[in-house]
Amino acid sequence: MIRALAVAPLMLFLFSCATYNNRIGNYYNQVRQNNYEQADAALDRSKILQAKRNRLLYLFEKGKMTHLLKQYDSSNNYFNQADLFMEDARTTAGDVAVGTLLNPMMQTYKGEDFEKFMVHYYKALNYLYLGKTDEALVEARRITLQSYSLQDKTKKENRYSDDAFSLMLQGIIYEKGGDLNNAFISYRNAADIYLKNNNSYYGVALPDQLKNDLLRTAAQNGFTDELGRYEKLFNMTYKPAPPAEGGDLVLFWENGLAPVKEEQNFFFALTKDGLGNFAFVDATGSFNIPFNFSSTNLQSSDIKLDDLRSFRVAFPKYQEQPVFFKGGSLKLNGHQFDFEKAENINALAFATLKERFLKEMSVALSRLVVKKLAEMAARPKENDKNKDTREAIAMALQVFNFVSEKADTRNWQSLPHTIYYTRVPLQRGTNVLQVTLNGPSSQTVNVVAEGNGRVQVQNICTLK
Repeated sequence: MIRALAVAPLMLFLFSCATYNNRIGNYYNQVRQNNYEQADAALDRSKILQAKRNRLLYLFEKGKMTHLLKQYDSSNNYFNQADLFMEDARTTAGDVAVGTLLNPMMQTYKGEDFEKFMVHYYKALNYLYLGKTDEALVEARRITLQSYSLQDKTKKENRYSDDAFSLMLQGIIYEKGGDLNNAFISYRNAADIYLKNNNSYYGVALPDQLKNDLLRTAAQNGFTDELGRYEKLFNMTYKPAPPAEGGDLVLFWENGLAPVKEEQNFFFALTKDGLGNFAFVDATGSFNIPFNFSSTNLQSSDIKLDDLRSFRVAFPKYQEQPVFFKGGSLKLNGHQFDFEKAENINALAFATLKERFLKEMSVALSRLVVKKLAEMAARPKENDKNKDTREAIAMALQVFNFVSEKADTRNWQSLPHTIYYTRVPLQRGTNVLQVTLNGPSSQTVNVVAEGNGRVQVQNICTLK
């Protein structure tokens, strides 16, 4: 019996080390091999994704797989459910309780900010593939609302507060719908984000295509002052060209897979300064994190430093997934068009996690104090008649606290590593574009577009 009790904590600890990526490994392996039908089926067999707390992740992944299977109505059904889930998501008392007593992995997943923008991207693509431009325009307007919501949330913090890629997409959708005024505004808003961040935003340099789109729509709207202003800012002169007979194709290339989350451990000591303020300090002195009393029901008088010496806290970290293809271009009618970066989700994920590190680490450490104090309270006092029982309870709590300490390693894992794009003038009728992707070996993909005199949007995916 004693031996079994000794082994049990080890088994629990080993189980607790399994990350979200490990636990959906069958699904993820099928995604990496581009087996979308098998991946879609694996989602419905995954026990962890059937858990209520992971409902949003299930909807994200189902929406993406059905999009790749060209089931665009089904895809938007899942993404619409995800939209509603995120709008209605609230931090309940139950969520706070399981997060405090167990770990944040047991709380309801509510999505990263950039994941919310990507829902609009896929919904808009789905609508465009279905020929529903008006619905895509509604999605474009919702990108603005999402931007306002994010700005309100981060206005007092130096954090990700706009999504330039989504605004570029918004401009393309407006242009396709014939709304050149709003197309110009969207392109301008996207360009301004780059300009105020030294022409680079979360791993993406200001695209030349965005410059051209902004100058072209400024000229088309007759905004001569704005045209001249941005010509100076871009250090380039707009050269008008006749519209392509068959219209333009905007082609997005989704390359690789977004990073996955792993777990790392940090060790802190709780200290108190001369003013009575509590803070957590790590062994190297790199971090000094105030105790977050607002995330607990504790008062400073509840804390005795003699009982609270050191803490191990599990925190997520991203692990980049190497990409196979490093670049690409396409050819049509003897002309070559290069892809440019439009969104670097890999860089965005790393940066946004770093931006909120101190705030989330403070909450995590304060949570551990609550668990540690519960353990202290269970320990027997002097001359306690139930000493053995209380010691057993305290030991059980100590083991439980140790094995339950786990980082939240969940994320939308079928998102691409990087999104590239290019804009190609089409001829009337059928156009066959030859896309060449370069890596350790090259791959050629043919894309067919019917030139009809309007802007078209398509995407291709290489998720490996």
